[in-house]
Amino acid sequence: MPGVTATLITLNESTNLAGALESVRWADEIVVVDAGSADDTVAIARRYTDRVIVRPWPGFVEQKNFAASQASHDWIFSLDADERVTPELAAEVKAVVAAGPPCAGYRVPRVSHYLGRWIRSTDWYPDLQLRLYDRRRAAWDGGYVHESVQAEGKVGRLRAELQHHPYRDVAHHLQTIDRYSSLAARQMFEAGRRTSALGVLLHGDAAFLRNYLLRGGFRDGATGLIVSLLNTFYVAMKFVKLWEMQEEQGARSKE
Repeated sequence: MPGVTATLITLNESTNLAGALESVRWADEIVVVDAGSADDTVAIARRYTDRVIVRPWPGFVEQKNFAASQASHDWIFSLDADERVTPELAAEVKAVVAAGPPCAGYRVPRVSHYLGRWIRSTDWYPDLQLRLYDRRRAAWDGGYVHESVQAEGKVGRLRAELQHHPYRDVAHHLQTIDRYSSLAARQMFEAGRRTSALGVLLHGDAAFLRNYLLRGGFRDGATGLIVSLLNTFYVAMKFVKLWEMQEEQGARSKE
C-alpha cells in the first residue's frame, strides 16, 4: 500500500505549528523544512517527527519542492502551519491513496475561520487547493505570490474540507494585505501588466460585487461584509501599487 508524507515549510510558526502537526499524525511520515526560525518552531517540530531540516529560505516554490524531494513516499500532502486536516479529510486521503489513485493530484476545498465563524462565501470559498499529489507527476510552480501545484495528468477533487486560520485579527489581516499586495503588484509589473486610475476603480468595484453579491458574502452578515471589503481593498491595493511602479519607472526614464 502506498504511503503518504505530510510536508510543511516553516518560519517562526511556534504559535500555529503544533496544531498543524497534530492534525497530520495519521500520515505515514511528516517532513518539516524550516528556514531558520528564531522561535521554538524547530523544537516543536521535533516533538512530532525526526524529519526536520533547516535550510536558508529560497522562496515558496523552491522550499515546497525541496520538502517533497525529501519524502520517503511519492504521495505528498502539503500543509501550511495555519491549516488543519480534519479527521474526515484524513480518512478520505487515506482511502483515496489506498485504492490506487487514478489522478496525479487532488484539490481540496479550504474553509477559513475569521472573526469567530467559518466563512463559506466570498472569494474565500471553496478556495480549492491542490494539496494531495504524486510528486512523480506534479510539482509546485508560481511567482512571488499564489504558488500552486501543477500536475501532469488528471486532477481530482476531494469532498472533505481543509480548515484554515489565516489571520489572528483584522490588524494582522491588514498587515498581510500590505505585504502580499506589494508582491502581487511586483509580479504583475514584471509580467508587463499596466493600469490607470480608472483601472484601479473598476477592479475594486468588480471585486466588491463579486465577493459580496455574486459569491454570497451578504449571507454571512457583518463578517461577510467585512471580508468582502477587505478582499476589495486587497485588489485595489495591488493595482494602486502597480500604478505607483509605473509612475516611478516613467519618472526615471525622463531623468
